[in-house]
Amino acid sequence: MRQRRLGRDGPRVSAIGLGCMGMSASYGTPDPAGGLATIARALDLGVNFLDTADIYGPFTNEELVGQAIRGRRDEVVLATKCGFVPASGPGPGSIDGSPEHIRSACEASRRRLGVATIDLYYLHRVDPKVPIEASVGAMAGLVAEGKVRFLGLSEVNGRTLARAQKIHPITAVQSEYSLWTRNPEEVVLPTCRELGVGFVPFSPLGRGVLSGTIRSLDGLPPGDFRRGVPRFQPENLERNLAQVDRLAALAREKGCTLAQLALAWVLAQGEEIVPIPGTKRTSYLEENAAAVDLRLSRADLDRIEATIPKGSAVGERYSPASQALAER
Repeated sequence: MRQRRLGRDGPRVSAIGLGCMGMSASYGTPDPAGGLATIARALDLGVNFLDTADIYGPFTNEELVGQAIRGRRDEVVLATKCGFVPASGPGPGSIDGSPEHIRSACEASRRRLGVATIDLYYLHRVDPKVPIEASVGAMAGLVAEGKVRFLGLSEVNGRTLARAQKIHPITAVQSEYSLWTRNPEEVVLPTCRELGVGFVPFSPLGRGVLSGTIRSLDGLPPGDFRRGVPRFQPENLERNLAQVDRLAALAREKGCTLAQLALAWVLAQGEEIVPIPGTKRTSYLEENAAAVDLRLSRADLDRIEATIPKGSAVGERYSPASQALAER
């Protein structure tokens, strides 16, 4: 497995990581056994960058990851997140970026993961009630105490990143980024490059659409996250799939899968980029991991751009309630 450095001074990680959320939450039925097998296979392949969060489950995904890496801790660069507080009922929950919550959340995550030190600790969302300086200052204290090695932020804008960087070096920013979602290219990615911060795209396969596995909402369980996403509503999805079908034709020409072409495009956008496609199936993991060996020429990239131009996806990427929690 090829590797990349995460940020100017961060750890070396596999060029493609593994998002673990779907093993326990949001996408279909949780599959702990499949998750354990997938993580084990990932480590065997050299996919060492594992991503989880306390809100996934909630809490159960960290426990699953902790179980999976027991006895293999030295093979893993482990990332988790804090800041979300689970809702008592339906809804995305709330955000708490206070120093007190960050410290207590870190202790709970370390316990669930079964580790003394978290390699990369993200603030999952910025709390509008708490200055970013206060949140990052608390996280910097965790680094000083040896409980965390590196710090990250998720779904932030460039202004917030620059303010945070003045408090403590930020190793990575995590945001949605794919052929379907290009908005980080406007400010966040340039700011990361200027500051020497790594960029970690989640949902690089468009939550399944860019892998060809989602053609409709039929068959998705009632609680599946995608049922509430505007891009997946039938009138929008039909138009989006027309583009995906044209991309699939390019993949066939290249002798690769649709998912591999979409991931290779993400990887080709810069050496500071480390995508974390999520899956709970070993077959998809192996398919995704092989994308690191797919080389795209300038002509290939131009054809992909013409097939799915920037900003051409139809529908918002989040429901209004979830979108309100991400900085613009």
